[in-house]
Amino acid sequence: MREFIVEADGGSRGNPGPAGYGSVVRDAATGETLAERAEYIGVATNNVAEYRGLIAGLRAARELDPDAPVHVRMDSKLVIEQMSGRWKIKHPDMKPLAAEAASVHPPGRVTYEWIPREQNKHADRLANEAMDAGKRGERWQPSASRAGLDLPAPSGPPGDATAGAARARAALAESRAARPETRDEAVRQHGTGVRQPQDAARPSAAPAPHPAGASGQPHPAEKPRADVRAARTVAAGSAPASGNPASAPSPAVSAPAVSAPAVSAPAVSAPGWSSAPDLGAPATLVLLRHGETPLTPQKRFSGSGGTDPSLSDIGLEQAERVAAALARRGTIQHVVTSPLARARQTAGIVAARLGLEVTVEDGLRETDFGAWEGLTFGEVRERHPDDLNAWLASPEAAPTGGGESFAETAVRIAAARDKLVAAYAGRTVLLVTHVTPIKTLVRLALGAPPESLFRMELSAASLSVVAYYADGNASVRLFNDTSHLR
Repeated sequence: MREFIVEADGGSRGNPGPAGYGSVVRDAATGETLAERAEYIGVATNNVAEYRGLIAGLRAARELDPDAPVHVRMDSKLVIEQMSGRWKIKHPDMKPLAAEAASVHPPGRVTYEWIPREQNKHADRLANEAMDAGKRGERWQPSASRAGLDLPAPSGPPGDATAGAARARAALAESRAARPETRDEAVRQHGTGVRQPQDAARPSAAPAPHPAGASGQPHPAEKPRADVRAARTVAAGSAPASGNPASAPSPAVSAPAVSAPAVSAPAVSAPGWSSAPDLGAPATLVLLRHGETPLTPQKRFSGSGGTDPSLSDIGLEQAERVAAALARRGTIQHVVTSPLARARQTAGIVAARLGLEVTVEDGLRETDFGAWEGLTFGEVRERHPDDLNAWLASPEAAPTGGGESFAETAVRIAAARDKLVAAYAGRTVLLVTHVTPIKTLVRLALGAPPESLFRMELSAASLSVVAYYADGNASVRLFNDTSHLR
């Protein structure tokens, strides 16, 4: 089903004073700007202008598709809280506006989210354009608008597929640089072509090293290589309870380079900013670490070979909070989970809130820590010092008792990643999993060295986001976000 994001704003130069509003409708899957609305409304207050912008954005979305869900993002705390039903509407001027906004779409079709002002610049610029036009005695004209140009890449909430909008702006900027004509000349020659979504021409990216092929590479420009080598991974486990190496001692020596046979890399374009293909929307993986278990605060190794603990009371509360946050954002289309109990419980709570089914993917399970399961790092140091030192120094070393090495874990996770990216191309998917899979996915996407994983902190019930593009490149958009737990 198609989904829209509406960003709206309003302003008054005097409060009350000359006022105007602006609103933008985006495709939630691609970030493409589908509609812009702006108008000078005479003398009014900021709040009235903000509500008028909301109404205009909701109506524009309804005109595009009356059945599509809508997620509203505004920097007005008042409007968001009142429309969400958490604040009462006392001012007589606000009540009819709120009722009008609520009547545009059926109940339950629209969700609301407050965002910082810097994330609402497009709508803010439209509102100012409308006020400027009103000051000149003119009406705002879409063909003359520059509100969507030269904005920074949006940093939206986890799972937002906003890359399309950023690519469109980059293409527009390149187009302006390449052509000597003014924008008015371009409009006369090409109509309102500046609103045509274009995939940004950007430097071709080089494959980063990773175990299983082509989809875990960073998107920033690098020189292309002839092959992709398997990556070793030192991920998770050294901080036992959570499998989080951030709180474990760093290895005394750097791990030696370990490589596997080279595999063919996907074709990449030559470096430069020309003729980049339209890659479409990426597969966006929203990575959720499960909530706490009784072993988490005790700092014990907890992998796939132990007791398979369930969530604690704190872990259940964390799952409820992240479910509420993801429901407000409204961008998750599928839920996939590790088969372990703590991940399945977390996924079930989130999926129930989102009204989605849960799919189990065995490749997302945590590392098997062998005889170390249930022990603290100190206990392992006392009982198996040589095995622990070897494990810290090399991803090929397995825990005592036949556990899973990090190299083996990385190959498994990369294979699961490739499977999921292919299955959910262009969609936003929540993966509920563990420290090792999340850190491995992030490390591979960044092309960072294996020892970097000892310097990552990954909290229980945290969110991270990686987007995978059709050309085999990846972009890390978020890491270890716990704002929903505060």
